[in-house]
Order: sequence, then C-alpha cells, then structure tokens
Amino acid sequence: MERGLERGSVVFVGQIDVFVKKVISSLIERRPVKDIIEWGVMYSLWPVHLMTSCCGVELAAGYAPRYDIERYGSLPFVSPRQTNLIIIEGTLTRKMARVARITWEQMADPKFVIAMGACAIDGGLFWNSFNIVRANEVLPVDVYIPGCPPRPEALARAILMLQDKIRSQGVKREDIELLERYVGKRS
Repeated sequence: MERGLERGSVVFVGQIDVFVKKVISSLIERRPVKDIIEWGVMYSLWPVHLMTSCCGVELAAGYAPRYDIERYGSLPFVSPRQTNLIIIEGTLTRKMARVARITWEQMADPKFVIAMGACAIDGGLFWNSFNIVRANEVLPVDVYIPGCPPRPEALARAILMLQDKIRSQGVKREDIELLERYVGKRS
C-alpha cells in the first residue's frame, strides 16, 4: 500500500475532462431531473410588463382577481431579467419592435413569446401601414391569440397551451444547449 492513501479509497486514473463530460451528460439525460426542470418552468411563466397597444387592457383584466391567471402559474413582473415570457399586446411599431427585441434578449432562459391580438399576428387594422412589424418578424412566437382584442379567457387558454407545449416538447434552455455542444449531441 502506498503512503498517503487510506485503505478502501478510490483513485481515478485517466482524463478528468472525459469523466466530467460523462457525468454532465448523464445528469442532463436522466428523466427525473429533466422532468423537475420542465415542471418548474411550466408553472413559472412570468411575463414582463411591456404594453405595446390596447390589448394590454385585456391582459390587466386577465391577471386581476376575476380571471386570476396567476392560478395557472403565471405571475407578471416588471424587470425583464426576472421574467421568461413576453406577451406582445397588440400593435408593434418599428420603434416598439426594437424595444421588444431588446427586452426579449434580456430575459432569462428558457424564454417564450405569446402574440396577443390581430395586430400582433398580422397588423390588424394597420395591416398595410409602413410602420407596422409583425411579432414573428422580430421574435420567435410560441403561441398566437387571435381576436381584436382577445378576451382574458383567451389569454388564460394561451398560458395553458404554452404549458402543454413545454410538457410535450421539453425545455430548450440555452445552458443545456451549450452543455450539449460541450458534451455532444443527445440521442
């Protein structure tokens, strides 16, 4: 027995970076850990308050006590750095599109987008204006809510649809994607 090693101790011989890659890969691929992350994200959809147009009134009604969208795990916040959901509330002008994009880039991963109202989807009343930008031209929209303006129930339904999408497709967190690049593609 060599000096300095106690009886029964384990010594790893080999490349530590290969060992670390295997440990990270096995932790990411384990179903209980992945399920817990997805469950946490699904019931922590926190939209940033960025009101672009008149659909903001319906959003406020949706989060008020009568419709209480918070019961589905969605709670509005003020700061983009504490949120993971942006709801484009109606018309998006070129100036506001830039603000929406900057806000979206500041949000925490994984982040989601809901386009609310006919104006966010296709320009609505202002469809042929030079100054209108559709939400899907500047942001990756996950759920569309048609209507002018859509009712608060439609917003609640969109939150549930987004939760279903997270449940069925899983979470694509940027740090997990970075780890995949480092570790290698999962099967």
